[in-house]
Amino acid sequence: MTTSQHSIIGRQPVVNDQQQIIGYEFFFRNETDGSNTPFEEDIQTCARILNTTMDEMHESWLLGQQLAFINVDHVMLNSVFLELMPAEKTVLEVVHHLQVTPEILARCQELKQLKFRIALDNPQHYPHLEALLPYADFIKIDMRNVGIAQAKQWLKKYQHDQCSLIAEKVEENNQFQDLLDAGYHQFQGYFYAKPENISSKVINPSFDGVLHLLNLVSQEAENKDIENGFKRDTTLSYKLLRYINSVGFGLSCEVQSIGHALTILGRNQLYRWLTLLMVTAGNNSSSPALMKTSITRGRLTELLGEPFFEKRDRDNLFVVGVFSLLDVMLKVPMENILEKLQLPETIVDALVERQGIFGPFLKLTEACEDANNEEILEMAAMLQLKPEKVNQCHMEALAWTEALGI
Repeated sequence: MTTSQHSIIGRQPVVNDQQQIIGYEFFFRNETDGSNTPFEEDIQTCARILNTTMDEMHESWLLGQQLAFINVDHVMLNSVFLELMPAEKTVLEVVHHLQVTPEILARCQELKQLKFRIALDNPQHYPHLEALLPYADFIKIDMRNVGIAQAKQWLKKYQHDQCSLIAEKVEENNQFQDLLDAGYHQFQGYFYAKPENISSKVINPSFDGVLHLLNLVSQEAENKDIENGFKRDTTLSYKLLRYINSVGFGLSCEVQSIGHALTILGRNQLYRWLTLLMVTAGNNSSSPALMKTSITRGRLTELLGEPFFEKRDRDNLFVVGVFSLLDVMLKVPMENILEKLQLPETIVDALVERQGIFGPFLKLTEACEDANNEEILEMAAMLQLKPEKVNQCHMEALAWTEALGI
């Protein structure tokens, strides 16, 4: 089998019943293979992934508590390179076509002793996987076209103190709520990031303070007016300073006040950090997973565009990524939000149409987060970004968001 020299990472979140991200499932796809078929059968491919991309992930992953779910077959399970992974943060998701042999059972026992966790892929449809139930920490259940009565039966059959069920392919909020009521506590899918009941014409007053500040900054208001705007809500000042000081900025001193921030950072950087306040305002009314996804979008979109733009436009890329989920967060149509914000046309084009100079970078970011292989490959090729660069940006964005402590 001929393999590519590179692979592209996609990711999907795993969340708990509070919609906090507890981990990500990572997908590795051959850059010359348009299909979504795993290609871990080749031992050299396994070694390369684990020695390069996964090694980089290991370093980034030290910043967070999230688990990394990695699909494995018999070759991957038996590879010595697997043990380069941070065991306590790695979940080995056994693919359904794996042949369960005495050797595989022994290897799973060995990996458990090394503190790896094991997940099974839909054993309700693949009974041969049930031989691995004694080693399973997680069982994933595909919830597409599944009724609640059936979901409850699987919960009763498989879940116990040592093993949790993850309801996967959950894409709608009402399905999440039904499964939550049925007793499921862990979920995989983008149900929390899907528009729902976006019919309100009024933005929640708790966001007004940030909107006011954003417009003051974009209109080049006096520093005194901007500082007074922050005084209307001391929580905003506290949050902003915490964000600025939490991430490696290369500053020689801690930013201690809004006036200090204006002097050191300048307007563009201040606007960038205010976008984070827009996401996290509203007394945490948004899903934690939605907030993290939004912030990761901002950072990833910025990093992908870094080789192509000057600093000001890189800040605009960050704004594009962060604001791309504002309609879902505020439950207000995007056009209503944009009426309140005086944004450059280039940002508006990206947010509304995914067009203009920033649109392709946002589309690539969204494809990575959807693990949409064809879209990732198409957009990366169009932007002439190498797979290694996309992967590096992806991991850096996730680690950066964790460092914010949100």
